[in-house]
Amino acid sequence: MALDQDLASWLRLSLIPGLGDQSLRKLLVAFGSPQQILDASFAMLAKLVPTAVAAAIRDGGVDDDKLEAASRWLEDRGNRIITLADTAYPQALLQTPDPPPLIYAKGRIELLNHDALAVVGSRSASPQGIANAESFARALSDAGLTIVSGLALGIDAAAHRGGLAGAASSIAVVGTGLDIVYPARNRALAHQLAEQGVIISEFSLGTPALAANFPRRNRLISGLARGCLVVEAALQSGSLITARLANELGKEVFAVPGSIHSPLSKGCHQLLKQGAKLVESAQDILEELNLTALAVSSPTTEVVRDPQAQALLDGLGFDPCDIDTLCMRCDLKSNAIASLLTQLEIEGLVSALPGGLYQRIH
Repeated sequence: MALDQDLASWLRLSLIPGLGDQSLRKLLVAFGSPQQILDASFAMLAKLVPTAVAAAIRDGGVDDDKLEAASRWLEDRGNRIITLADTAYPQALLQTPDPPPLIYAKGRIELLNHDALAVVGSRSASPQGIANAESFARALSDAGLTIVSGLALGIDAAAHRGGLAGAASSIAVVGTGLDIVYPARNRALAHQLAEQGVIISEFSLGTPALAANFPRRNRLISGLARGCLVVEAALQSGSLITARLANELGKEVFAVPGSIHSPLSKGCHQLLKQGAKLVESAQDILEELNLTALAVSSPTTEVVRDPQAQALLDGLGFDPCDIDTLCMRCDLKSNAIASLLTQLEIEGLVSALPGGLYQRIH
């Protein structure tokens, strides 16, 4: 896609230092189009924006090298820059208080106007939380909801994997320029999203991973979706910001309950106390959103033939537990417990946690 004059005008304005989204939208209302803003007199501009910004607009906005970089980026057929005037612009974001004037997109842009659900949670997720996020996301994707998340480690990454595995795919909203993959550990997932889903950002190319950008990206996650599911979250988790923003937009907030002893459940339990919907399956969400529920069969737990291994699973329960406690619960010696835990890990039923703890997954 070539960088035509109209798009170049949008880009010039979006890259002017000090010209925020709200001010740019105000100028668009007053003048009608980006080119008319660039053609306006200093005096007319200064009535609506600070004089330094008005002067920058009259000077032509930005270094042409940045426009050239955007033009080269657009040579990849999978890359797009979508403006407020574009029919491909996400209609759901137009209903929010602060829609970005420009969106950089890589991948299947038609997904931006699909029914969607945000699935978010902790970066330092538990094995059970990751399994839950991926399972929920896949079932919801198969039911027709495109999964929106933030490409972070932990729950976000699991949600994207589940969404991509389902029928409605996944949208990643990132807090950097789209020529940067952050975190780097999700590079392979980002490439898969660019091919089978879509990655979007409101930040210009070259924008690094700045802390202030991630709360801003959270508003787009909540804005694109019909509701927000929080799978695991500590009390200070950024995913609670996404949930709050969804609630402020009048959208449904869902939370998966967890152990009362787990710090990663505290955020979800706080949301439940504040009125979020408790969910135990994807069906709960589909019914709340008045969507056709699928006949999704519950995953069956693998049969454990060794009676001692089954007794250990029963003794472990679903809360993290150490070997000494398991020895007392199961009346077995520590070496026998360790051997059985290894067997259950291989079978995918138990996961080792930091601090010598173990947790049942299924």
